[in-house]
Amino acid sequence: MSANPESVSVKPLTFRRYKDGDATPRPWQQQIFNADHSHKCPTYIQSTPPCQGSCPSGEDIRGYLNIVRGVEKPPAGMKWQEYAFRRLTEANPFPSVMGRVCPAPCESGCNRNQVEDFVGINSVEHFLGEYAITNKLAFTAPDFTTGKKVAVIGGGPAGLSVAYQLALKGHAVTIFDEREELGGMMRYGIPGFRTPRHILDAEIQRILDLGVTAKMKTRIGTDITMEQIHKDFDAVFLGMGAQSGRPLPVEGAEAPNCVTATSFLKAFNDGRLRHVGKRVVVVGGGDTSIDVATVARRLGHIDKINPSDRPEHAIAGHVAHDVASVSAKQGADVTLTSIFAVDKMQASRHEVEHALSEGIAIRGGYAPVSVVRGPDGRATALRVIRCEAKVVGGKLEIKNIEGSEEDIPADLIVSAIGQAVDFTGLEMFNNGKGAVPADKNYQVQGHAGVFAGGDIIRPHLLTTAIGHGAIAADGIDRFLGGEALGKRPKIDVHAFDLKRKMVEKGLTLSDVHEPIRGTDSSNVAIHNYDNRSDRYVISHKELFLGHFPFTPRNKRTITNLTAEEALGNFDERLQALVEAQAQSEAKRCMSCGQCFECDNCVVYCPQVAVFKVKKNQSTTGRYVDTDYDKCIGCHICHDVCPTGYIQMGLGE
Repeated sequence: MSANPESVSVKPLTFRRYKDGDATPRPWQQQIFNADHSHKCPTYIQSTPPCQGSCPSGEDIRGYLNIVRGVEKPPAGMKWQEYAFRRLTEANPFPSVMGRVCPAPCESGCNRNQVEDFVGINSVEHFLGEYAITNKLAFTAPDFTTGKKVAVIGGGPAGLSVAYQLALKGHAVTIFDEREELGGMMRYGIPGFRTPRHILDAEIQRILDLGVTAKMKTRIGTDITMEQIHKDFDAVFLGMGAQSGRPLPVEGAEAPNCVTATSFLKAFNDGRLRHVGKRVVVVGGGDTSIDVATVARRLGHIDKINPSDRPEHAIAGHVAHDVASVSAKQGADVTLTSIFAVDKMQASRHEVEHALSEGIAIRGGYAPVSVVRGPDGRATALRVIRCEAKVVGGKLEIKNIEGSEEDIPADLIVSAIGQAVDFTGLEMFNNGKGAVPADKNYQVQGHAGVFAGGDIIRPHLLTTAIGHGAIAADGIDRFLGGEALGKRPKIDVHAFDLKRKMVEKGLTLSDVHEPIRGTDSSNVAIHNYDNRSDRYVISHKELFLGHFPFTPRNKRTITNLTAEEALGNFDERLQALVEAQAQSEAKRCMSCGQCFECDNCVVYCPQVAVFKVKKNQSTTGRYVDTDYDKCIGCHICHDVCPTGYIQMGLGE
């Protein structure tokens, strides 16, 4: 067993303003200079950073990183850790869970990748989530109620997210779920060594403490009719998820020991599945297939198994497998196949590395052909064929290589190729393709007052379902208030709010209107400030990357297991950063599209036109201003602005 920081290759520092051989001058017209001045002057443009634009939950990532690093100060009497937690959870109420399991598309989009390596956003989120649980931070319930009642069908990430947001808006929320416990795929689809159950329970309880009611073991459509729900509630949210797995679409897949990933993981998380066969084959390529493979490796197999104790019976819910607790376990040989090459698989890179280190064989570029069955009807092998798979125009194309078939021996075959929605009793919402049709506000088409989100719209990430819930909650709130459901912004995220910061500072807002724009006679706002966060993601090309020195990432410690060590080891593998590491990592954030108070513009302005706002009038996002009587439009301030917050405008 070894404990190593997150293994991600660090790219060398790549920023150069000029490339070798770049000797051709640009046309002078591009500079827009007339002698020593220009008609353009600096404007202050708040944009969405690509991390936030890539986050399906729409977290204000830049905002809470700036709080952690000390740029944005918390209100009096509040610790920065709590303030950062509250900023983060405006969008996502599960920071400790998502800090562990989210594949972090935010980090893939991070502009810091252009310098050396992305900012460890997930690790800072993980730290804040742990702090909140340790210090028993609670959400603040509103001091009013609207008298409106909303039924949430499904207690997974989408349902819990919409319940959380609606409770904060003063609505009475009741969650209906057919399971024994809330959490959906966070509980029944992810193993406990990736999502410790006490962590998940704490973050769910925080939502229930807002006054949200949960009715478990209750299925809408069978236990309670949809007609009754419409009578008892003012609006409905469909968040049932897609918890029915898709079987392999090949001959022989009806074999009893050929099961789906969702049923496999549910049986494991319920405690029914205690061991697997000696040879397990998983078909997939995404994170779920990795979860199945690593669980199978840990469970192992037992010798001299009785037919009634076979794992498929436990998965079907027939037996408790008490025999496994008194039998000596041995490791299972686990093979994972994917139609894509290993480096093209959808699974997170670090999860693939974990699986390989634990002795799981991953075979990329293979498609299932059929399930080979024995005389008793049970699967004995999976027949596969080499293939080349690629996505063209949004459609998957698979080209099989004839004559390359082979059989992979198997005692258990697990299909992790996708999920499906169980519409039993709710067939009226099925669009005929196994999903629910919804508009940009996530209102179900043809069903006023019924909204939906999560995997029933499109199976995707947990963070996607959380984002659906937040957007749907806005739509439900407007519907309950009798308002028209307007058009959602192009970039639908939780943006930094300068007005809120000014209120916290105690500045007068009597003459402030949206968008906040200053004049030459007002000291309330920034001159020529514009918040374009709802429509513009800032590129690294608009940053002064030369400002940022090479700074290695602060990596979380991960326990790496060998094949032998993985057997029976269900301990958590990922350790949170300590406070100093979290602050240091947050300082690597380049605060794209927002001032982080570096003073470059003030220092380098040759006309002393850019100046610091008076301390009693300044706040985050309102740190510098421009005296346009002195400005000659040389745009040096723009050139040296690391974040792209200063852009050249006016006069156009």
